[in-house]
Amino acid sequence: MRVAARALAGGAGEGVSIRLSAPLSFWGGTDSRGRIVDAHHPQCGADLAGRVVVMESGRGSSSSSSVLAEQIRSNAAPAAIVLARPDAIVAVGAIVARELYGLDVPIVVVPSPHHEQIPAGVLVRVEATAVMW
Repeated sequence: MRVAARALAGGAGEGVSIRLSAPLSFWGGTDSRGRIVDAHHPQCGADLAGRVVVMESGRGSSSSSSVLAEQIRSNAAPAAIVLARPDAIVAVGAIVARELYGLDVPIVVVPSPHHEQIPAGVLVRVEATAVMW
């Protein structure tokens, strides 16, 4: 299945998809290895590193951008993130990692109904053309 998306951060990434049932904050919600550590998150304990994360949106703190950028630098980040609606905080993390470290993790928005049709547990490739803000 091929789906058109809006790129928030460019790059290409491939990995097994994981569908999050609740929004996630990278700050306080994940650890330095890319694992969900928020005890209240339904997927607490799930490893996001190298996966294509499919979620509605992030869940705040503006510090999430710096946490995501550091995960990208240390190779503990998702391979790509597919959102249902734009999230500037998540996008900034990927954009900063590209500028500071030359590393890309694509962030795309796939609106309904296609977002809901992306299955969990399958190999997904995301290709996003870099965007200018």
